[in-house]
Amino acid sequence: MTKIRTRYAPSPTGKMHVGNLRSALYEFLIAKHAGGDFMLRIEDTDQERYVEGATEIIYRTLEKTGLVHDEGPDKDGGYGPYVQSERMKTGIYMKYAKELIDKGEAYYCFCDKERLASLKTEVVDGKEITVYDKHCLSLSKEEIEANLAAGKPFVIRQNNPKEGTTTFHDELYGDITVDNSQLDDMILIKSDGYPTYNFANVVDDHTMNITHVVRGNEYLSSAPKYQRLYDAFGWESPVYIHLPLITDENHKKLSKRSGHASFEDLLEQGFLPEAIVNYIALLGWSPEDNREIFTLDELIRGFDYHRISKSPAVFDIVKLKWMNGEYLKAMDFDAFYEDKKMRTTHVVVKPYDKKWKMDFEDIKKEIQSAIGDLILGIEHVGSTSVEGLSAKPCIDLDIVIKDYSVFEDVVRGLQAIGYIHEGNLGIKDREAFRYLDKPHLQTHHLYVCPQNSKELYRHITFREFLRNHPAEVKKYSEVKERAAQLFPEDIDKYMEYKSQCIEELYALCGLK
Repeated sequence: MTKIRTRYAPSPTGKMHVGNLRSALYEFLIAKHAGGDFMLRIEDTDQERYVEGATEIIYRTLEKTGLVHDEGPDKDGGYGPYVQSERMKTGIYMKYAKELIDKGEAYYCFCDKERLASLKTEVVDGKEITVYDKHCLSLSKEEIEANLAAGKPFVIRQNNPKEGTTTFHDELYGDITVDNSQLDDMILIKSDGYPTYNFANVVDDHTMNITHVVRGNEYLSSAPKYQRLYDAFGWESPVYIHLPLITDENHKKLSKRSGHASFEDLLEQGFLPEAIVNYIALLGWSPEDNREIFTLDELIRGFDYHRISKSPAVFDIVKLKWMNGEYLKAMDFDAFYEDKKMRTTHVVVKPYDKKWKMDFEDIKKEIQSAIGDLILGIEHVGSTSVEGLSAKPCIDLDIVIKDYSVFEDVVRGLQAIGYIHEGNLGIKDREAFRYLDKPHLQTHHLYVCPQNSKELYRHITFREFLRNHPAEVKKYSEVKERAAQLFPEDIDKYMEYKSQCIEELYALCGLK
């Protein structure tokens, strides 16, 4: 029996989208359920979309989710290199492209931008695409050799027939047959020498002995062209599983603006990695019973990809909050607290978000309902309180009391809604509070200060100075963003880097 081999092959273009994480998770579960291997391959052939630091995000996400890869750029299993740009340097993609040329299944195309712009276009899946007319297919061997010798730029195109049909098999959707007249001659090798995503996928999956491929159903339209490549080479195609779309609560494609489109977004909102993985596993897959809470090991034992639905999966943030709460209830407090401390070492600084003001109001409303009669007010302080200022997405609040005569009552009131008094943490006249289970609210820091507190005065003075000096806000934002780029995993060095700027700002507003 052939050993099951799956791969997660992300492009380093930013944070890991929930849809990408689901693909990685299902690839992992398929392999581990069958006692197979799970591979990490970095697909960086699209150099224009490459984002610095994105590869590190991929490694960090796989580590936090427990999706440990058996092979990858850092674990050579004999199928490397595992980074496509490094594989390209070996000449593997050009080698196989020329093999297709020799078979008549591909050809050189020397058409310039002007000629391509003159070709007719068609609308496919809502996008306007240029339909290539096979002009260069008719070039003689002598013309091709002359163009190559002259150094004329070229691409290599797949030679798809215009008659007959092509059938592709998917495990969820069954056999899919298309008229060959609908298949364009897609580019295999770009003018810069890099392979296209589609071509590199086929070559790499075959040469790395990948048996099962999981990806989004947006690739179904490309699937017949994949099949033609496999048939042209005489290769057996892997088992394909195309996953349905993940939508938001309004049944629209999950977008970055939703605030929960990526794994890191969810972590920043206080969700536990285990809860996220558990929830995402159920976005399209259903177990044999109605059970909802699974450990990763339990998912491995129970996962059957034949039970994946073809219907779009709805990302229900309310359901995720409930599931996160179940994990929090079952978690040892000390372990949770240590985990929180560890996770906050990761530094994320984001451009100012107007949503932060609304997040503050949500937190304020909940607190006021509990202790509104005991306090003088609640102040939004810290970087998220200053419009235009980049900040870590964590709301800072100061609850203002008249004096300590009401403090014990305030403590009891906050305890009743899930806050725990931590003491002043070494800072006089500023009492800190932590919480465990508040996934419905943005991550926040809560402090109680008497109205004559020096710390309260510092917070408000600094806030008001920045609100009235946009040039200093811009300068401070740049320093914070740079610090986060330099020290994404070291909060202490992040703080040290921006300390000089803070001291200068303090001097300007009279705090030094």
